[in-house]
Amino acid sequence: MTRQLARSASQADDSEALVDRIIEFLRQHDPETTDRLEFLRARFDAGLAWVHYPEESGGLSLDPGLQPGVDAAMVAAGAPDNRSYLNVVGLGMAAPTLLRFGTPEQRSRWLRPLWTGEEIWCQLFSEPGAGSDLAGLATSAKRDGDEWVINGQKVWTSMAHEATWAILVARTDPQQPKHRGLTYFVCDMRASGVDVRPLRQITGESEFNEVYLDDVRIPDAQRLGEIGQGWAVAQHTLMNERVAIGAGTIPRESGAIGELARAWRERPGLRTGGLHDQVLRFWVEAEAGRLTAERLGQQQAAGMPGPEGSGAKLTYARLNQQISGLELDLLGDEALRYGDYSARRPVLVAHSESRAGWRYLRAKGNSIEGGTSEIMRNIIAERVLGLPAEARADKDTPWKDLPR
Repeated sequence: MTRQLARSASQADDSEALVDRIIEFLRQHDPETTDRLEFLRARFDAGLAWVHYPEESGGLSLDPGLQPGVDAAMVAAGAPDNRSYLNVVGLGMAAPTLLRFGTPEQRSRWLRPLWTGEEIWCQLFSEPGAGSDLAGLATSAKRDGDEWVINGQKVWTSMAHEATWAILVARTDPQQPKHRGLTYFVCDMRASGVDVRPLRQITGESEFNEVYLDDVRIPDAQRLGEIGQGWAVAQHTLMNERVAIGAGTIPRESGAIGELARAWRERPGLRTGGLHDQVLRFWVEAEAGRLTAERLGQQQAAGMPGPEGSGAKLTYARLNQQISGLELDLLGDEALRYGDYSARRPVLVAHSESRAGWRYLRAKGNSIEGGTSEIMRNIIAERVLGLPAEARADKDTPWKDLPR
C-alpha cells in the first residue's frame, strides 16, 4: 500500500509538471501561427509525442497513462495531429521495434520523421510461400562487406507504394533451422532493385502490394538486432501488429457495430424479433472487445504487447465479419447495391461513407491480415492457456533441407 501511494504521488507530480510543460510549449508554438510540420517536429523534440518513450526519442520516460491528457490538450488548443491513420505500420509496429532493438543512432535517425509523418513505413514479412508459416520465408540476405544483398519476393504489403522505409525479415543462414537463420533489417523503399506492384482485391481496390527485391543493397547499419536474431525481433513486431489491428482505442459504437446500430435505430421498418436478439448480442460483444482493447493499448504503450493481442485480433476479425453480414441481412435487397469494381488505389474515408456491401467484402480479409485466425488460435492455446504445443517436425531441420 505504501508503494502504491508513493507511485500515485509521483504520478500526480509528473502530471502537474507535464501540464506546465504543455502550457509553456503552446505559448512558444502557437498552433494558429506555427507551420504544421514545424509544430510537429517541435512537439517531438519537447517530449510530447509519446511521453512514455525515453527523452530524445519523443518522450519523457513518464507513465503511458499520461499521453491521452497530452493529446486532449493539443486538440483543445487546435494543434495539428500527425495523421496517424496514414502511418499505421510505422507508428504501431516499426516504432516499438526501433525502441526495443534499435541503436541510439537508429532511433535518432528514424523515430522523429516517423512520428511526424514525413516518412511512411511498410512491412516486408509475408511471402507467397511463407504467410502463416512466416519462419519458412525464402528471401535471402547475403553479406557483402558492410552491406547485405537482398533477393526475394514479399506480398500483402500495405502502403508499399507510399512508403519511404520498410521493416524486412530475410534469411541470412539457410544452414540453420528456419527460426534461427533470420535477420531483421530496415529497407529503403527507394533503393535500386525494389519493385512495387499492386494487388487487386475482392472490393476492386488495390490496397496491398507485392514487392520484388532484386539485388537490393542494405547497409549493415540498417540491421535491427543481432545477425540470426530476426525471429525474436519479428515476434515483437507481430505482437504490436496484432494489438494495433485488434486493440485500437476507439469511441463506443465505432466501426461496423456503429453502422449496424445506426441502421437499426433510424430504420425501424427493417426490424424483426430475431434480428433484435442478434443486434443486441453483437453490440455487447463489440463493447466488451472495445474495453479489452483499451487495456491492451495501455500494455502496448508500456512496451508489453503480450500474446493477449492475438485474442483481441481474433475477436476483431470475427465480429467484423459477423456484424457486416448481419447488416446485409437487415438491409435486404438494398445491400446488393455496389459502386464499381474498377481497379484503383484505396481512398481513406469514414466508415459511414462506404457502402454496406464494401464493408462486407473488406471484412473477409480481417481473418487473414495480421496473422490468420487459425494461427491466432494456436498462439492463444499455447501461450495464454498453456495447452500442449502443436507437434513441429521441422523444428531442428536446417531450412535448406525442408521440402518446398
